Amino acid sequence: MGLTKQYLRYVPSAVFGVIGSQKANIAYVTLRGGERGRYVAVAACEHVFIWDVRKGEKVLILKGQKHEVTFLCTSPDGIHLAVGYEDGAVRIFSLLNSESNVSFNGHKTAVTVMHYDALGARLVTGSRDTDVIVWDIINESGLYRLRGHKDVITQALFLKDKNLLVTSSKDSFVKWWDLDTQHCFKTMVGHRSEVWGMVLLNQENRLLTGSADSELRAWDINYLQEEKAVGEPKVKKGKTLLDDDDDEDMEEEVDESPEERILSCEKAGSILREARDRVVSLAADAKARVIACHGNDFILELFTVLSEEEVQKRMKKKMKKAKKKASKAQEDEGVEAAEPAVDRTLKDEILRLINIKASAKIRWVDCLSCAGGELKVALLLQNNTVETYSLKPSDKPTANKTSRLTLGGHRTDVRTLAFSSDNLAVLSASGDTVKVWNRSTLQVIRTMACEYALCSLFVPGDRQIILGTKSGNLQIFELASGSLLETVDAHTGALWSLCLAPDQRGIVTGSADKTVKFWEFELIKDEGTAQKRLTVKHTRTLQLEEDILCVKFSPDHRLLAVSLLDNTVKVFYTDTLKFFLSLYGHKLPVLCLDISHDNTLIATGSADRNVKIWGLDFGDCHRSMFAHDDSVMFLQFVPKTHLFFTSGKDKKIKQWDADKFELIQTLEGHHREVWCLTISPNGDHIVSSSHDKSLRLWERTREPIILEEERETVREAEFEEDMAKGDAPVVPGETEGEAAPAAKKTVETVKAAERIMEALEIYKEENRKMEEYTYACQRAGNEIPPPRPNPILVAFGNVSPTRYVLDVIRKVRSSELEVSLLVLPFPYIPELLKLFSSYIQQGLEVELVCRCLFFLLKIHFGQISSNQMLLSVIDELRTNTVSKVREIRDVMGFNSAALQFLQREIESKEDVMFFADATGQLAEKKRRRKKRERAVLTIA
Repeated sequence: MGLTKQYLRYVPSAVFGVIGSQKANIAYVTLRGGERGRYVAVAACEHVFIWDVRKGEKVLILKGQKHEVTFLCTSPDGIHLAVGYEDGAVRIFSLLNSESNVSFNGHKTAVTVMHYDALGARLVTGSRDTDVIVWDIINESGLYRLRGHKDVITQALFLKDKNLLVTSSKDSFVKWWDLDTQHCFKTMVGHRSEVWGMVLLNQENRLLTGSADSELRAWDINYLQEEKAVGEPKVKKGKTLLDDDDDEDMEEEVDESPEERILSCEKAGSILREARDRVVSLAADAKARVIACHGNDFILELFTVLSEEEVQKRMKKKMKKAKKKASKAQEDEGVEAAEPAVDRTLKDEILRLINIKASAKIRWVDCLSCAGGELKVALLLQNNTVETYSLKPSDKPTANKTSRLTLGGHRTDVRTLAFSSDNLAVLSASGDTVKVWNRSTLQVIRTMACEYALCSLFVPGDRQIILGTKSGNLQIFELASGSLLETVDAHTGALWSLCLAPDQRGIVTGSADKTVKFWEFELIKDEGTAQKRLTVKHTRTLQLEEDILCVKFSPDHRLLAVSLLDNTVKVFYTDTLKFFLSLYGHKLPVLCLDISHDNTLIATGSADRNVKIWGLDFGDCHRSMFAHDDSVMFLQFVPKTHLFFTSGKDKKIKQWDADKFELIQTLEGHHREVWCLTISPNGDHIVSSSHDKSLRLWERTREPIILEEERETVREAEFEEDMAKGDAPVVPGETEGEAAPAAKKTVETVKAAERIMEALEIYKEENRKMEEYTYACQRAGNEIPPPRPNPILVAFGNVSPTRYVLDVIRKVRSSELEVSLLVLPFPYIPELLKLFSSYIQQGLEVELVCRCLFFLLKIHFGQISSNQMLLSVIDELRTNTVSKVREIRDVMGFNSAALQFLQREIESKEDVMFFADATGQLAEKKRRRKKRERAVLTIA
């Protein structure tokens, strides 16, 4: 067997160039007890970046897997950050060690909203799949799924004092849910279009909603008393009760039942926004004293919610003015006027604070109230920028811009990349700036303003760079000073392509003005300066009949390949510019091409999604390959090989072998179209740029790729994905109602169920062996060697089969336990129930076993109750479970009482308040000590 060709794997190394992705919101976080309002969390594709806005530095990265982040939510204690992803998963990260130990899988599509309850014990998530799921953070499991909305969920809020949930959606409805019974008891239909945002105000007695018009609607919430709610239901007059399908009167309210049992909602009025378009996001600070609202423009509108005392003062002033006006009118007319009446309106309670004009269109906003009444506002803009503002309390507040994060990324998409000859610097250019990055540290070395760049290269020596622009100019920059040396008016159309000559003495440019121009480097002296500077001198022009999209020299400088808008590639001799070959076969224009290092092959990538490999000697097409699912945007050979990379609008980068015409590997990571890439001169690094504003660095490892194994891995991944997308298991007894189980079937749950079944099979096999061994001993009448235990049990330290089954169940993630048990076939259940009985008798993992037991009894109730063989097991379980749970409850109660007693003892001895008041008491103690020390010094 001959030697096989060895390929080396490229792996993702880093993501840079993105400050904040537009898909997910921005959120203030606190790191290690640091200053409030100093750190913000933003999504960066699949990762989460924590930025220090004061220093403008990235201080923490919460690494994701492969799906894009779509929502962020900080916990009330500030220690955790919940992150929602494109595939519907939710992961909870600790900001202390940046690790994620809790993950939930329940949604089928992207998570659109998340919110913690006041204690941080529950998390509600809404998604594009129209479902709302409530998760138990402490138990790491899903509580229930709430169905009822018909479109994307836009907001979900817990009420602090009541076990209620309010949700809004793009289906124009706001729904109120009773979490005790998991049903929707009220639907508000007072919106004529999508509800995009929602906040609770005034100790949750008012609801403010933002829709597709310029109004912010306010609703008064009246909570009914418990005795009225239970014994004497109250129905508001003037309200029409409609069915869910009835849209005759959209300004009325719909109740799910004919009685208002829990609360009533009445429209209190509306606030007019200055913007005329829809509400993009609506946010409030923690105390709901300030409301921030914005549309699809540059303006952020801030409103302040007055307290009851402030409203009363305002009403008194209003009354005073009304009385003064009435007395003046009485004096003028000489008629005694009635006592003036002043009505309290919504404008008296919610006042416009200030408008903040950002530097670009606003995408997301977050507010934070700090000590001293200072308000901090963080804005994530649509041009990959984060801005923060500070408002000090005053009669006429002004917004001061405190920071602007722009250095770490481009404002628009990067359209061209280039590596320096020493592999250390990377050039990236966009519609307004060109940046040079250090490849090892990923820090920006230089940032220079430029025109809309389409192509670029480093001049030999790496001291200057040249850009080709959309306006047809060549721009030459010097890196040492970061200055523009010269702008050369090169073409009359867009300059699409630029190539360095192999002798490194000049360049060639191709443009939409149908000309190819040759340029030579030249050093000239400006008047009044002794120093020479670089420029380019035009030497020759090749006129063609179509727009030029790409030009490339062959490495031996003998040929020049030019791709044209007529779908062909024409090859010319460099010295005489005589026509040599025409490569035709693509159905759409060739957008990229490259020539191999030995001048034998030319590869072309086209908008028809194909890559063709041609011979440069006769122009014959060696192979045409379907490369991408969309246009092929860039193509480049790895130096000194016949391997090449392509990038496409299908978000993928692929490596190919031009000799064997095989796909070697696919690099997946970008979430939008990949515009371009560049390979380092030594071939060890690749940098790619995408429409998601990110730049990605890929590194070549020493790990070889075996193509058959790669294909097998791809097939396995596709199979697992199809398996996870299969029909969800049906829970017996469940109906298609508003509430449903929270978790969903995934590859992990199927694997967990298989592990449990495997453990039960081992347990059965070991039991059978022991029975045979006992029987053999009785027959033989003397001792015989015992059977060898299963190798898996030996590997786990010679554990018993019963203990091994318990260990397997314990290792299943808490959030996946129910679905894993749901997948188990019923023949395994009787054995499991017998094992549960023995575990409870021994007091092993009683809480976990009880949870599994109750779930299995619920879903297999019919079969278990009709099985006579299980009656004794169930009876034994009933007795043991009740007694053991009582024991655990008593122990917990005893421990809780003992801890409270110890707390009281320590507090009485040391006069120290623990837990909630610890910080405040400590500060007070220090202040008193300093006061005593000053008094002693004064007396001395």
